[in-house]
Amino acid sequence: MGKSAVKSVREMLRLLGSGYAVEGHLVPANDRNSATFDHSFDIGDGHMVPMRRKPGRRALLDGNFARRKLPLRETEYCIWDTELAGFGMRVRPTGNYYWFVRLRHRAKHRRITLGRTDDVPAELARAQARRLLAEVALDGLPKRAVVKSTPIMSDFVDTYWDDLSRVWKASTISRNWHAWKNVIAPEFGPMRVADILPADVHRWRDSFAGRREGQFNRSVPVLAALLKYGEALQLRRRGSNPCRGMPRFKREPKERYLTPAEYRRIGAALREVEAAYPAQVAIMRLLLFTGARVGEILNLRWGWVKPPRLLLPDSKTGAKTIWLNSQALDVLESIDRRDGIELVFPNRSGAQPIILDNWWLPFRRRCALPDVRIHDLRHSFASTAIRDNVPLATIGKLLGHVLPETTAKYAHLSDDVIGDAADRIAGSLAQAIGLRP
Repeated sequence: MGKSAVKSVREMLRLLGSGYAVEGHLVPANDRNSATFDHSFDIGDGHMVPMRRKPGRRALLDGNFARRKLPLRETEYCIWDTELAGFGMRVRPTGNYYWFVRLRHRAKHRRITLGRTDDVPAELARAQARRLLAEVALDGLPKRAVVKSTPIMSDFVDTYWDDLSRVWKASTISRNWHAWKNVIAPEFGPMRVADILPADVHRWRDSFAGRREGQFNRSVPVLAALLKYGEALQLRRRGSNPCRGMPRFKREPKERYLTPAEYRRIGAALREVEAAYPAQVAIMRLLLFTGARVGEILNLRWGWVKPPRLLLPDSKTGAKTIWLNSQALDVLESIDRRDGIELVFPNRSGAQPIILDNWWLPFRRRCALPDVRIHDLRHSFASTAIRDNVPLATIGKLLGHVLPETTAKYAHLSDDVIGDAADRIAGSLAQAIGLRP
């Protein structure tokens, strides 16, 4: 490259104007004299060697840069961001600028347009590009299950209660709805189904400590059933029920057994009020003679009376047979049946059974037994049977227990009977051998 070539470069620079620069450096024309190179040589005495060009144009792509007037070409070109690799801006011949991101996904290059620079702010475009690049980088790795947006518990219960409660008994539906409305909803009603955590249930449990502990024990299974149904509807991750393993409050079992003297007081009081309350007295006597649950007697229908038994199509444990002794049969025969009424103990309208609680509370005070519950009559039936040496398996059949473990709670009563028998036998033997009994 001689002086004429250098002159041509000077002429080109003059035509392009001073706004452009040439990337390169000058070297002396005579390479053999480079060792004695004088730094003050004139541009006409050397060669222009262009520097190696970096691929693509680069700039910090922000809002200020996007508002600049950039030179247009016959074909579009790209400007790459200096901070986020893969993020760029396309400049089209029409003068429109577009944000885009270039990524490599599974051995294939893709270019995704993020929108015009006039419509999408630079910060938003950069964030979208960063998210797409991160998704590609994490592709193939295990992902945490994503739960879609879920309704709040109040809306969830309003929508799905009928579906969930369809498999429950009528009494269970009433009891569980009361637990939801009065105990669960005030705490969890405004929360989303997927947002309830074990810490929330623990905090709720702690609020019952020392008071209303039984209310928590009865309500937490209802909350567990609701959240389990939410899992079935994919509103929560499977296995995420926060009620799982939640400890219940330990409470002393309420076991009250009537003594023979208390039985006599109840019998005397029943005879006194029989004329005024014949239906209530008949119910009490059936409970005493059969050991049945109070709901089974209150909801009894004449079609189920098949002497010497009651054939209940449904109960707490399913279909059940209640055996009637001669005393229970006499009670049923003494009841006047109302025409067209199927219930054995109907209210005045005949549509529903009578309500016993309002009568029972003053009656037990009349008997000087304020701590006795109606269900204690069932426990006392079992304790009387054990004192008469009736086997536990037979008692379980009489009470309608499905599982032998349910009847096993009366085993300690049989131990007392065995202990008394052992004392009597030992006393007799001691007397026989001449010792003081």
